[in-house]
Amino acid sequence: MRCTIGVIDGYAFVWRGLVAAISICAATAATAKPPGADAVMIRMIACEGEDVRMEVYLPLSVDRHMRGGQSVIGYYALDLTAVNKGKPLEPVRVTLSTDEKIVTVDQYLRGLPPTRIPVAGGTVDFDQRFATHAKCGPFQSQDPNFGN
Repeated sequence: MRCTIGVIDGYAFVWRGLVAAISICAATAATAKPPGADAVMIRMIACEGEDVRMEVYLPLSVDRHMRGGQSVIGYYALDLTAVNKGKPLEPVRVTLSTDEKIVTVDQYLRGLPPTRIPVAGGTVDFDQRFATHAKCGPFQSQDPNFGN
């Protein structure tokens, strides 16, 4: 009889532990905070090449407030959907020149040479495999006539 009570007590102990663990997880989820403003990204550069699009996203907190000489970590999107290869995102270092005329996009994880884009827009080469002779619109602009 004692053995049976011990087993029942053992199950009760496991049950109480399981209930406590679930309660802690539920409390943690209920008190979780949304990501900070730096987690919200906005497209700051849009470029088009042959069968490929490139976009650079920066934190919303930087939108319209980037100063000359400032570097920010953002994301580079290489959209290869047209050639059935998807749209990877990778972190990049984006620097606005001190004279505020050139934006440099450094794909530091892949060891590619930095891409220099005129702030007013222009034709540049990103990745020598896919993103050459890309026409880029102006920096910090959502130009409705871009690509027309």
